[in-house]
Amino acid sequence: MANSLVANLEQVLAAGRDDALLRFSLGTEYLKLKQATAAVAHLRQAVRHDPTYSAAWKLLGNALAECGRLQQALTAFQQGITVAEAKGDKQAAREMQVFARRIEKQLAQNSKSGQQQ
Repeated sequence: MANSLVANLEQVLAAGRDDALLRFSLGTEYLKLKQATAAVAHLRQAVRHDPTYSAAWKLLGNALAECGRLQQALTAFQQGITVAEAKGDKQAAREMQVFARRIEKQLAQNSKSGQQQ
């Protein structure tokens, strides 16, 4: 079912429609399929189309983290927090703050383990 949905969404994109919601939907579906790299590409386009799309920032951060690109994920969450707070989207801001703190801890641990080697 998910593959056919991705195929349908990709057809819509190929037909010339390209907007934040379509890219967000593609990113969501690729993430569900454990194809985080493809999800990142579409979610980056989603936030280019609509830089105030806090849900897209949150999902972009998650996709980047899944790819192991922690510093980029942290940056995406930080941008998403700024956007969400400006829009009054308190729940999304709180969620991204939690994710950002987790990544900061991971980065600190990675830094410490790298210094010990």
